[in-house]
Amino acid sequence: MTKKVTLIPGDGIGPEVTAAAVRVLEASGAALEWHEHIAGTEAFERTGHPLPDELLDSIRRHRVALKGPVSTPVGQGFRSVNVQLRKALDLFANVRPVVTVPKLPARFENIDLVVVRENTEGLYSGIEHVVVEGVVESLKIITERASTRIARFAFELARTQGRKRVTAVHKANIMKLADGLFMECFHRVAADYPEIESDDRIVDNMAMQLVVYPDRYDVLVLPNLYGDILSDLCAGLVGGLGVVPGANLGEEIAVFEAVHGSAPDIAGQNVANPTALIRSGVLLLRHLGLQEEARRVHDALQAALAEPSERTRDVGGTASTTEFTDALVRRIDAG
Repeated sequence: MTKKVTLIPGDGIGPEVTAAAVRVLEASGAALEWHEHIAGTEAFERTGHPLPDELLDSIRRHRVALKGPVSTPVGQGFRSVNVQLRKALDLFANVRPVVTVPKLPARFENIDLVVVRENTEGLYSGIEHVVVEGVVESLKIITERASTRIARFAFELARTQGRKRVTAVHKANIMKLADGLFMECFHRVAADYPEIESDDRIVDNMAMQLVVYPDRYDVLVLPNLYGDILSDLCAGLVGGLGVVPGANLGEEIAVFEAVHGSAPDIAGQNVANPTALIRSGVLLLRHLGLQEEARRVHDALQAALAEPSERTRDVGGTASTTEFTDALVRRIDAG
């Protein structure tokens, strides 16, 4: 049966890496019907809205999307499309698997952890205003409902994947009420999963732990802002943002995305690495129940990334975006 998927190419290198991902996913034999929509700068210039209603309606209708990187203006302009999308569709869980790629140059070996980030509230939500000239107030909202929901999601993910430990990350020593509530909800949920080890770390200590002993951790669950920062740190342990996939999950809707930026400085040069979005596409295929197709893409990626001549330059190779994609398709076709 053909699966309908909303496709969001994005800005900058987005259209290039998205085209590569689509080509590779289709080479796997997956029967996918793409429904393409614009977002970000192009959408804002055309419609006056960076996140058009037509795009949201498409995702709600098909319940799954593949999204390339979308630019976010710094310090001015429209609010982050990523934040708006997550809130509009209640995509409450951001999930980033961080796994060592064999033979790919990286800081560590044998890393296999998952960062689970609450996606809808907290300081990252961007609820801020000017109090008086020269004074800005940003609000950090933490609720029992959202904290409990993300904690349960993390433990269910651990149980489903056969993982042994869930670690909550917080700053409850300073933000005793806000992060204290997050911690209280985490420990309450942990009691329902006695077979899974649970513990917690203060966020600054966790940053140090991850760059010294990353192999000690399994599943991390964090409020929004800490999750954004530490998930990027974790990507750096295994080769960078160019090789790490991402998913934004709700009760009924899933949006899979590259976690890196739109890199406008290299847009149109055919040098961007599409690995992150292709690996996000693997997550998408698994979500749709297309396990064999997902395996084909995964195996081709592992093999290609093990060959320096087939890698893009950001991970130590010389291949262009097109050459890397060609290599993946050849490997998939060869079975």
